[in-house]
Parts: sequence; structure tokens; C-alpha cells
Amino acid sequence: MAIEPAPEPYAAPPVEGGVSAYLELLGGRDVRSRLFPLHDEVVIGRDRQDALASDQFICIPLHTISRRHARVRRRGEAWSVEDLHSSNGTFVNGERLQPGSWHVLGDGDELALASTQLVFRSLVAPGAASMPTVIRKSVDATQYVPAAGPRDAPRGELEKSVLKLHAMAQVSIALGAVTDRATLTEKIMNFIFDLFPLAERAFILLRQNERDPPVPVAARRRNGMVEDPGQARLSHTIVDEVLGRKRAILSVDTLADRHFAAQDSIVAQAIRSVMCAPLIVGEEVLGLIQVDSSSDPRAFQEADLELLTGVCAETAVALKNFQLYSDIERLLDGFVRASVQAIEERDPVTAGHSFRVASYAERLAMALDRAQDPDVRRIAFTREQLREIRYAALLHDFGKVGVREHVLRKEKKLHHADMRLLEQRFLYARACLERQAYHTLAQRHIDEGWSAATFRVEKESADARLAEEAARLDGFLATIRSANEPAISRSSALPDLRDIVHYGCHDPDGQPLALLEDHEVAALSLAKGCLTADERRQIEEHVVDSYSFLVLIPWTRDLAGVPAIAHGHHEKLDGSGYPSGLRGPQISIQTRILTICDIYDALTAGDRPYKKAVPVEQALDLMHEECDAGHIDARLFQVFVDARAWMAP
Repeated sequence: MAIEPAPEPYAAPPVEGGVSAYLELLGGRDVRSRLFPLHDEVVIGRDRQDALASDQFICIPLHTISRRHARVRRRGEAWSVEDLHSSNGTFVNGERLQPGSWHVLGDGDELALASTQLVFRSLVAPGAASMPTVIRKSVDATQYVPAAGPRDAPRGELEKSVLKLHAMAQVSIALGAVTDRATLTEKIMNFIFDLFPLAERAFILLRQNERDPPVPVAARRRNGMVEDPGQARLSHTIVDEVLGRKRAILSVDTLADRHFAAQDSIVAQAIRSVMCAPLIVGEEVLGLIQVDSSSDPRAFQEADLELLTGVCAETAVALKNFQLYSDIERLLDGFVRASVQAIEERDPVTAGHSFRVASYAERLAMALDRAQDPDVRRIAFTREQLREIRYAALLHDFGKVGVREHVLRKEKKLHHADMRLLEQRFLYARACLERQAYHTLAQRHIDEGWSAATFRVEKESADARLAEEAARLDGFLATIRSANEPAISRSSALPDLRDIVHYGCHDPDGQPLALLEDHEVAALSLAKGCLTADERRQIEEHVVDSYSFLVLIPWTRDLAGVPAIAHGHHEKLDGSGYPSGLRGPQISIQTRILTICDIYDALTAGDRPYKKAVPVEQALDLMHEECDAGHIDARLFQVFVDARAWMAP
């Protein structure tokens, strides 16, 4: 369908929340709108995608557009476009994009999706990035102004309020980005000793759930010495008071306080002054923080208790956010594992493959800092990047959900049904030989008028020839059964099928009867594996299908690389891999790690119908050959071998 030129230019749409660019369609009567505002990410395609929100998909219902044709996304102020393995390609200013790679867009760039023309428009003011800025004053934002000066410095009420607000702001900023409990408790301890100069010890107690009593999770002294939280002796009276009544308490000269003086824990630890405040979110009490001193009976004042209560409020929110974040992580992890389990159940003989590959990949990634090669040692993955690698490994074969089951579960070079049909053809060939031999014997008996003795001699001769042919056919069938077994290496010798192909036999109508058809000869002649060219193409498409599925998931920023890592796990460093034929630097370290682990498990996994498990040493030798051929990264493979990444610690 031709795209007509627009009758008049369109003005840029008003800037909406989150919109800093738009696409303008040049012509096109079948599209309701010619202006498409761009938010953070949008997919362009022929059919609506139920998994995407309406503002995340641009529908262009033309037959030349693929179902999922291209994707545009923003990173910071920059916009980029990626071709999603479309049939007719995506072009920017006349240059065709490599599928799976990103191209940065500039204002006015022309996009061509097959015959559909679009123009990228940025709503950022031209030259804004280069406008001069006058700096009046600057401060180091990483350095906090001290929350409090010396204790004996005179302060007015306004100054105290400002210092208190500033301290709370420090706590809020520092705890806002915490996503793990260890970092959270460490930051809290640091703030406590900074905010309360006379504090000598601090404890944090948390509940596992609302009904359980709180247990110490952190205990530290001012000198930095970390105490065993399990050995901490805390006053049950203080804990019950704080948790039961949701009250923060302050006790100066604790040994003289009638509420606490009789408590063994107070006496044993010589606590002289103590503050304790609950960690409350809404109606839920998550735990408490206790700060004490054994030297100064009046180490803390009422203002300090207010400040500690504020710190606890900020900490409780951060802690609750961390719990929610952990819940989301567990939910995602459970969903990923359940999805992988469901896919692997389609092929029980390969069950566990994705989980093993994920374990190997994690161990290899964590072993890089122990590599002998100094360049490899410099590669370091964060906790988030390790999680990204693990998810990519778990989901790398997800696209196999679209592979037909008889191809996915193919055991030998010929399908089971094809082999049964071939065996029946051999039986038919034998019957045809017998019919022809006995028909000839009977006709000669009539024509030549044999005596009974002569007939018996001729029949025995015919039976001997038939037995010889039957043995020959049995030998052919044994050769075919041997050729039907898939080879692990291309160096394996192939049985000779020429005598079988040229064997002369005719059906009752006198037509030639071939023992092997052309497609069977092609399948049995495979040098490696059991898949024909067409079947291998179907299997190889699972990589693209995996990528198409994974890009539909709105991954968080720290997991955004999962689709790309999984997409390239069958690429080779010399460009001989698939689906994109990437070479060396185009393949990420994470993907190279996944490739090594995938190949190793494919070789060493338990016995399968189409191959026997390869011993570890033989598998490593085969992978060394892959390194020598320039297919996989030799440096990473050496780390894999040295760390014995296939073995659980």
C-alpha cells in the first residue's frame, strides 16, 4: 500500500508528562493518527500487543509491517531505535539497522519501516545542551553538614530545630536508595553514633512477622566492634514497654530508675542511660532501636529522644520498602522459575538444563576475579548484574515453547514414525522379491515342463537366492539403523549408503522401488546431530522467539539486559553463529559466559535418547576445539575450567 504525502505539515503536540519526543507519520490513510507521542519506550508493529499498554505500542496495520517490527526507547535525554528482527527491515536515513542493536536518533531523522515513512521529532529546545550556565555558588553535595556541634555550644530553639531537620534530611536521603538489610543496618548504626556523640552501644531488633517477638539483628559499639546479636542481653521491661505501648522511652541514670533498676540485664551491663524507640509503619510495629551508655547517667536528653524517634520513623519506612522490594524479587524469581519449569516439561529428557546453566553461569561470573589473565580479573559484576545473568540463563531457551514437539523431542536422524515406515518398505521389498522369484519359477515350470525332481532343484536354487537377498536387505537395514544414530562430533565416520540407494528392486507393476527416499538419505547423511536443515532452522528460531517474548517484559533498569544476553547465546566469535552472525566485540561478556555454560551442559547432561552423556574430560576437550576454532572465548573458558564452575561448592 502506497503512503501518500501529508497534505500539510503538522505542528508538534503539546508536551505531556513524560513526553519529550514524538514520531510523525508521513501519509497513511489506514492509521488514525499521524502523531505518536513517545514516553520511555514504545514498540511499533502491525497488530496490537495485549502485553503492552496503549501508550507503549504504535499500531500501523499494513501487511509490510511485521507483527513486532521495531522498538524506540529513551535513556536519559537520548532516544534510540532497534529493529526487532522484522521481515522487511528498519532503516534510519536510508541505512538498514542490524537487528538487536540500538541506533541513536536525532531530531529530524527519517525512519523507514518497509514502505512506511516516519520522522523523529525531539521536543527538547535546539542547542539547549550548549547554553552557558552561570554558577553562583557550589557545594559538595556528598558531604553532609554536621548535625550537631559540641554539646556545650549555646543554641537557640531555631538553631536546634534547623539542626534536627537537617539530621532527618540526611537520614531520609541516605536510606532512600537502600535495597538490602545489611546496608540498611550499617547505615543506621553510622547515623546513630554520628547523631548521638555520647552513645556507646546500639541495638536493632526486628520481627520476622507481626506475631513473633523481635530478635536482635545488629549490635555494635562506638569503637566499631561488632557484637554477636544473639548474645545481646536486653531488658524485657524496656522491650515490652516500647512494643506494647508503641512509645519511645528515655531513662537517665537507669540504675536509679525504679522501673528498670531491678532488671538483671540493666545491672549486668551497667547501663546508665538508655533510649529506645519503635520502628512503626502505620499500625505495624517492625521492631525497635535501642541506644545506651554505661558511663554517663545523663547521656541523652529529651531532644535526643525526639531525634531518635524521627530516625526510627525514617528507618521503618526504608525497612518496609526493603521488605516490599524483597517480596517483589521473590515474586519475579518464582514466576521465572515456574515459567522455565513449564517449558522444560515439554521435553522431559532435557529437564533441568536451564537451571544448571544458570548455576554454572553465576559461578563462572563470580570466578573472573580469580583469573590468571589480568584483563579478565578486571571484569567485575555487581550483585544486580549477577542476577541479570542468572535470569538470562534461566530464560535463554524460553522460545522453544514455539517449536513443534516432534522436532523438539526428535531422538534420532529419522523420526520414529519415519523409521517404522522404512522398515515396512523393506518388508515390502522382500515380498516383492519373493513374488517375482516364485512367479518366474512357476512360469518356467509351465514353459519347460519340468519334472518333480527338476522343479525341486530349481526351487531350492531360488530359495537360496532369496535368502541371500534377504540377508543383504537385513544388512542394509542394520546400516540404516547405525546411520540413524546422531553423532556428537563431525569427525565421526558415516556409514556408506550408496549400495542401498542404488539397489535394484521392482514393485508388482514393474516400477522401480527405492529403499531410501531422497529426504531420508539427506537425514541419514547428517555429519553431526539429528536435525535436518529445515528442523535446525526451526530450532534456531527459538532464539528469536525467546527475545521477542523477553522484550515484552517491562524489566527494571538493573535487569534491562536480560533479553540481549539471552538473545546471543548461540552466536560465535568468528561470526558463524546465529541468529545475527555477531562477531567478537559485538558479543557481550555476559553472553559469552552463557554460551560456554550452555555448550558444556548440552554435552555433559544425562543420557538422552539421541545421545549419550559425554564424560567431563571429553566435553572439555571438545570445547577446547571450539576455542581453537574461534567459536567461544578461550580466556573465559580457561576460567571456567580453573574454577570448575560445573561443580557446586
